[in-house]
Amino acid sequence: MVKKHGKKQRAKKRAQRTGAAYSSAAAGTTHTHTPLPDLSALPLVPHGSWRVLDLDLAARLVAACRAGCQPCQQTLIPKVVKEDRATLAALAGAVYGAVPTVGFVASDATRQWAPLARTAMQAGTGDEAFAAVEAMDETAAAALLDDALDHWAMGDGPVLAEAVRKVAEKAAEAPPRRRPADPMDAFRAAGIDVFTLDDLDLGDDVDAYHLAENYGVFVGQTTTPDGQPLPMLTLYPESEGAGIEDLEARTDWEHWGLHGMPNVDPSWRLRATIADRSLSGLVHVDDDGQDDIELWRAAQTVSLPADWWSLLDRAQHVLVVGPVKEADHQALQAAGDAGELLAVIARVSFH
Repeated sequence: MVKKHGKKQRAKKRAQRTGAAYSSAAAGTTHTHTPLPDLSALPLVPHGSWRVLDLDLAARLVAACRAGCQPCQQTLIPKVVKEDRATLAALAGAVYGAVPTVGFVASDATRQWAPLARTAMQAGTGDEAFAAVEAMDETAAAALLDDALDHWAMGDGPVLAEAVRKVAEKAAEAPPRRRPADPMDAFRAAGIDVFTLDDLDLGDDVDAYHLAENYGVFVGQTTTPDGQPLPMLTLYPESEGAGIEDLEARTDWEHWGLHGMPNVDPSWRLRATIADRSLSGLVHVDDDGQDDIELWRAAQTVSLPADWWSLLDRAQHVLVVGPVKEADHQALQAAGDAGELLAVIARVSFH
C-alpha cells in the first residue's frame, strides 16, 4: 500500500510538472510537442500591472494545440484558466489587441472582452483588460482562451508576435516623463520677485530637510533575475505631501512592478555606519558630490539584523522602492499591483 501510494503521488507531481495527463504520467509516457513556439514577445502584451507570465506553460499549451493533442490540452487549459489569468490575458491580448474583428464564431465572452484588449494595446496598459479577465467565471475564461488558441494553433504566432513588438516599439518612442513645472515660474512670469533659500544665503541656520517632503523606511530582501539575493529598502510617507507625485517630481526613478530590476544610479546613496551597523540616510549627490536631494534621514540609531547587514556588505547596492502607504510588506504588494511604485538601485556608502 505504501509503495502504491508513493507511486501515485510521484505520478501526480510529474503530471503537475509536465502538464501531461495523470494516466500518461503514471505510465511514464509523458511527451512534449516540439519545437515549442517562440513566445518571447508575450511579456510585451499589456496584460496588467507587470504580472509575471508562465511562458513555458503558454508555449506547451500552444504547441499542444498546434499538434491537436487533446490529452495535453485537457490538462493545460484548466491549469491556465484556474491558476494563471495573467498568462491567459496575455495569450488572448496578443490576438484581440491586434486583429480588427473577432470573427463571427467567437464566444460572447470574447466579443465583450476584445474592445478592452484593443484599447490596452493602444494605451500600453492592460489593467482594465486584466481585471475583466480576472473577474470572469471559469466558463467565460475558458471560452476566451479557446478562441485565442484557435488563432495560435493556425500558425499566426509570428504575425501576432510582430504586431506586439511594433506596439511595444511605438510605446518606447514616447517622450520621456517630464517633471512638473516649477510653480514659482508662474510668479516669475507675472513679474513677482521670488527668492529661494540659496538667494537668502541663510547658511546652516535652516535645515532644508524639514522644508521638503520626507519618508520613513523599512528593510527587506529580494532576488535578482539571475537568482542572487539583494537587500531592499522601502519608503513610506512621513509628511503630508510625500507620495508618488512627490517622488516623480524629485527623482528619475523608474516605475516598477515587483519583478525585474530597475537601473542602477550611483548618484543615489544609502549611507550606512559600520561602527553600530545602522543606516543614516538616503540621499542623491550632485556632480560635485554634494547632497542635493535628501529623502530620508534616520531619527535615531537602530542596529540592523546581522544577516541583512552582511548581505548589504556583500552586495554594496540596494534596491530602493516606494512609496507604500504604510510600513508593511502587504502594502508593498498592493502598491505594485496598482502600478504605484518607483524604484532605483542605489549605491551603499559605508562610513
